[in-house]
Amino acid sequence: MKDSKSEGFGVQSRRSFFKSVGTVAVTAATASAQTVAAELEKANAEKILGPGSVPVTLQVNGSTLKLQLEPRVTLLDALRNYSSLTGAKEGCDRATCGACTVLMNDVPIYSCQKLALEAQGHSITTVEGLSENGQLTPIQNAFVVRDALMCGYCTPGFIMSLTALLKKNPHPTADEIRHACAGNLCRCGTQPRIMQAALEVAGVTTPANTEVINV
Repeated sequence: MKDSKSEGFGVQSRRSFFKSVGTVAVTAATASAQTVAAELEKANAEKILGPGSVPVTLQVNGSTLKLQLEPRVTLLDALRNYSSLTGAKEGCDRATCGACTVLMNDVPIYSCQKLALEAQGHSITTVEGLSENGQLTPIQNAFVVRDALMCGYCTPGFIMSLTALLKKNPHPTADEIRHACAGNLCRCGTQPRIMQAALEVAGVTTPANTEVINV
């Protein structure tokens, strides 16, 4: 025969247990709801930009560039059409040709794919900001010596990609040079001379002439 007192104690214990579990669950749910509410309040408090022009401040080539731009304006558009920095070229506008390459914090990026608003607070370098007192950098000079220019439209992008590589690794291998230029296209087909110029700066001697193989 069961002890009624013992049974009653067991029932009361189960009730207390479930009550405590429910209290914990409600407390957790309330805390979670408060967190979500705080995040929503923070998001709603943020200023909505656009569609009109807003102030944008860029750090380009060591100087401050203050512009009034619509939030949709890309960094490439800001440089070319809202300032006098036309070195970065608009080619594909699809992040495939590399003609628009600039450096952001010394890392090459496609400026056609970066909003000017997003570039604020970062150090931007364009091809115009490489030479000092009219003196070409070693890679720029090598492009001239090796006649790696052709039409010249893609040249700034290649220069910027190679500049980033040489800053990180002054003596890259041929494979590292190819990898650095993988995002740049030359429709004139002067990649062999670009490779020669880069290898020359890397300290690798190459023939002055370019061999053409007919297949």
